[in-house]
Amino acid sequence: MSYRQEKDTLGPVQVPAGAYYGAQTARAVANFPISGLKPHPALVWGTLIIKKCAAKANMATGRLDKDIAAAIIRAADEALAGTYDGHFVVDPFQAGAGTSHNMNVNEVLANRANELLGSPLGSYDRVNANDHVNMAQSTNDVFPTAMRLSSLRMAILLGEELDRLRDALRNKGREFDHILKSGRTHLQDAVPIRLGQEFEAYALAMEKNRACLDRCLPGLCEIGLGGTAVGTGLNAEPAYIKFVVEELAADTLLPLKNAANLIETTQNMDPFVALSSALKGLAVNLIRIANDLRLLSSGPRTGFNEINLPALQPGSSIMPGKVNPVMAEVTDMVCFQVIGADTTITLAAQAGQMELNVMMPLIAHNLLFSLEILKNTIRQFRETCIAGITANEDRCRRFLEESVGLATVLAPYVGYAAAAEVARESTATGRSIKEVILARNLLSPEELSRILDPYPLTNPGVPGKA
Repeated sequence: MSYRQEKDTLGPVQVPAGAYYGAQTARAVANFPISGLKPHPALVWGTLIIKKCAAKANMATGRLDKDIAAAIIRAADEALAGTYDGHFVVDPFQAGAGTSHNMNVNEVLANRANELLGSPLGSYDRVNANDHVNMAQSTNDVFPTAMRLSSLRMAILLGEELDRLRDALRNKGREFDHILKSGRTHLQDAVPIRLGQEFEAYALAMEKNRACLDRCLPGLCEIGLGGTAVGTGLNAEPAYIKFVVEELAADTLLPLKNAANLIETTQNMDPFVALSSALKGLAVNLIRIANDLRLLSSGPRTGFNEINLPALQPGSSIMPGKVNPVMAEVTDMVCFQVIGADTTITLAAQAGQMELNVMMPLIAHNLLFSLEILKNTIRQFRETCIAGITANEDRCRRFLEESVGLATVLAPYVGYAAAAEVARESTATGRSIKEVILARNLLSPEELSRILDPYPLTNPGVPGKA
């Protein structure tokens, strides 16, 4: 590989000859070979949008030369189209506050802008990464703003997938609404329930998680760009602070607004903690639903086997014919990861000191990763699992008829103690609840038939009574 020599305030640096980044990025690449990961594309997008809108705002105030501004804006548009994806290279685990990431973007845009104006890479004779691309900015207001924009973008996409999952579960609720089965509490027989009622409850849980996610978004729309280093706005003109957020709102079509207090916005990571908490709550519900599906489909001969999950791949390298509930399993794994990331975000958010939280890169990485893997998992879970679930109606009916939980239906007629004796005898002898009731002459066949009419057992009221 051939190199060009650049220099920064610490001295000369070797930079790959064809790289659009510069000296500070090269130092970061050498200093932080930590995870082998690159910045999340949504974070790069958010940072590029900021640089583009900042150039427009600085041009509007007359502070930035129009030719330089136009070159930066064109470079940003090219980068947003993916032209320079391979040049955003700083590991998510990097210097505090995200300075290396900010300078990576500044250098790429400065080099491309210089190239557009007729200068070679690494010259910076017309466009400087700090003086022009980073004009009226600091990492300390750029990075949290990029976090807000990228989190909003990813949260909106996640919300759309959540809506689709809710609808898929609700469709199954309607499809299975006529199927009665035994309910289970403590993993023991309980009173009857309809399979459709279980799926409708899952759908409502997703609906509530979507509402919780939506409640987090307004806090992310309060933008602290213009606060610069500590939130006081040093070196950022008041007109720029107003213009740049207006430009961001117009460019992203997001309901962004200037934060009321730029110092608080620079210091405080609360909006990201709230969003992460919402993701944790969603993960908890997804684990619960996935595990229910694993139980309901267990078997096929020695488990519940009340539903069938789509067969997606062979389940064993040694047991022929075995098929596992792989989408429910991967959903669990992803959700465990999200819950762990929430703990990391919580610890990083409380580690802020005075006017800045230097742990922002860690928060951004974990939050965007959680949003990404949840979005992708929910889509796959819906398309390859939920949409293809079928019910084993005969199995559901047989378990219901054999369920000891039917004794609960009799309590209003024979009393709790007598119903408990019926349940105990049924369990001990293997005879059904109906058989024990009739053998004990506790109810006539006609009364028993009326009381145990299946469908009313799954609705409010005392069975057998008007």
